[in-house]
This record gives sequence, structure tokens and C-alpha cells, in this order.
Amino acid sequence: MKAQRNFLLPLALVFIICNVFFISFKAQLSKLGIDNAVLIIANSLFLIINLITFFIQQKALHNTNPNVFIRSVMAGMMIKMFVCIIAIIIYWYIMGPAFSRASVFAGMLLYLIYLAVEVSLVTKLNKQKNA
Repeated sequence: MKAQRNFLLPLALVFIICNVFFISFKAQLSKLGIDNAVLIIANSLFLIINLITFFIQQKALHNTNPNVFIRSVMAGMMIKMFVCIIAIIIYWYIMGPAFSRASVFAGMLLYLIYLAVEVSLVTKLNKQKNA
């Protein structure tokens, strides 16, 4: 359980650092046309999605069949893709003409940050002896 906590720490740090950045630079982000609330919601959404896919992939690593891990990675990608598309459509529907493309692109940059952290975590898990 302690090892699992050590692997989840980077995700929590990314979440906290990003939220502190978004709150601290709210004025500068709004000058760029980026909605601060959208970034905070996207950050929370990406944390939840990454935790879900991380646990799915961690469970798949312990399976003797290597195809299970590949399927879990593919399923995680599809989950993330569909959740992102649905979130953008909901944001577009709610905001109407006030829809901010810059906020969506900033959220996609945030997605790439979370993706890099998740890949490094799963790679570390895969290198363990019992994986």
C-alpha cells in the first residue's frame, strides 16, 4: 500500500501545483482569454480520470497475460478521449457565444502534462519485479 501511495504522489503534486498556478495567475490568464474556472474543472477532471485509468492499468499489470495490460491502456485512452470530448461539448453548450477556445487548448495542454506523469508512473510500475 505504501508503494501505491508513492506512485500516486506525483499525480497529487501535479494537481496541487496546477491549481496554485491557476489561482495565482488568474489575471494573466484572463488577459489571454483563458477562463480560470474551466482550467480548475479540467484539472479536477483529469485527476479523476487518471486515477481511474491508473488503477485499471495497475490491476492489469498483475495479470499473467500481457494482452490484458495492452487492452487496459487502450481502454484508458478511449475513456479519456470520450470524457474530454463530452466535457468540451458540455462546456460549449453551457457557454454558448462565451465559449473560449483558448481555455480548451489550455486544458489540452494540461491533458498532456497528466499523460506524461501517468506514462512515467506506469513505466515505473512495469519495471517492478512483481509486475
